[in-house]
Amino acid sequence: MTRDAELKLGLIGDNIAGSRAPVLHRMAGAQNGVSVQYDRLVPKELGEDFEPLFEACKSRGYRGINVTYPYKERAARMVAIDDPLVRAIGAVNTVLFAEGGPKGHNTDYTGFIAAYRALRGDAAVGTACLIGTGGVGRALAFGLVALGAKAIRLVDQNPAKAEALAEELGGLGAAPAIEVFADAATAADGADGLLNGTPVGMIGYAGTPLPAGAMQGAAWAFDAVYTPVNTEFLQDAGAAGATLISGYELFFYQGVHAWAHFSGLPLDEARLRAELAKQGEPA
Repeated sequence: MTRDAELKLGLIGDNIAGSRAPVLHRMAGAQNGVSVQYDRLVPKELGEDFEPLFEACKSRGYRGINVTYPYKERAARMVAIDDPLVRAIGAVNTVLFAEGGPKGHNTDYTGFIAAYRALRGDAAVGTACLIGTGGVGRALAFGLVALGAKAIRLVDQNPAKAEALAEELGGLGAAPAIEVFADAATAADGADGLLNGTPVGMIGYAGTPLPAGAMQGAAWAFDAVYTPVNTEFLQDAGAAGATLISGYELFFYQGVHAWAHFSGLPLDEARLRAELAKQGEPA
């Protein structure tokens, strides 16, 4: 892509009115002299089901789209995925509409790894308790494996989803110990890291997936939710003494990585972060 180009992008998801993705990608475009149109595409508001809306994006001129809750796994079934690891994750959040058909990527996976390293460096993950094994939860789980987790404890309201993910993770070479728990508080007991991979805590989904009393002793905590940034989950984890990795960090890095897929153009990440901060992080 060259300067003075125009790039049409979008985000398909529910409850995305507070998403900062349009701002991030417009700022990324401005750095490169590219005019970016980035639309929020909510199936219910548009009166379309996810699959027909997804299929129509290319004909409507979209170069690519991001996909968020609750459509990441459905999107993975509609694209070609070149990366075998992303195929194993079974969820995509970034799609390019190419001549040969849509291509899927997962920048939640790469973004989580980058966010963890930015905040904790080479500190060991240890034993991680992951609540939620849907689209983003799957990306987090594979990210934990890549980061060298000692053990991963999976919790989901749908035990079958957690069991399926545990089986897939167990099939990886040099996989950590994988366990499935029915109760989040039990899974969190003695864990080094606590991760929320559910929408609980997001604007419109108030609350926390883990009681505050179950957070004692954790060294670090991550919340995939970033609207708001300071979720009840992170507030409780901070009060318990954990190092916090906010969902805003995942939002930032997955967006940076998605931009690379969409445009192939570079970014000054420090400048982008500063410009986003001037507009204020989501409340």
